[in-house]
Amino acid sequence: MVDSKAYIGHLVEVKMDRPIGEKHPKHGFIYPVNYGYVPNTVSGDGAELDCYVLGVFEPLEKFKGKCIAVIHRLNDNDDKLIIVPEEKEYSNDAIRALTEFQERFFESIIIR
Repeated sequence: MVDSKAYIGHLVEVKMDRPIGEKHPKHGFIYPVNYGYVPNTVSGDGAELDCYVLGVFEPLEKFKGKCIAVIHRLNDNDDKLIIVPEEKEYSNDAIRALTEFQERFFESIIIR
């Protein structure tokens, strides 16, 4: 299992399984940001390590960007990396606002 905090400050390659504009297969909401995973990793939930890609406003298949934070869910064993273009930065409030569409269902903290 990977330590998600080890990615903070590093460039990360993300493969999208839910590009911006795609509908969630079970819950029906539309993804307002690109959402994907780091290939060949194992997260706390047994699946690959998930990522929100912020600051890119078109659907992507893959993306290489900087990890600026981790959303650590307190009531679910599933961390989420926050990946942005290298020149971008987002505050914790902005991260919360941009990921609220999904994270509102969980208790979490943002780790920097």
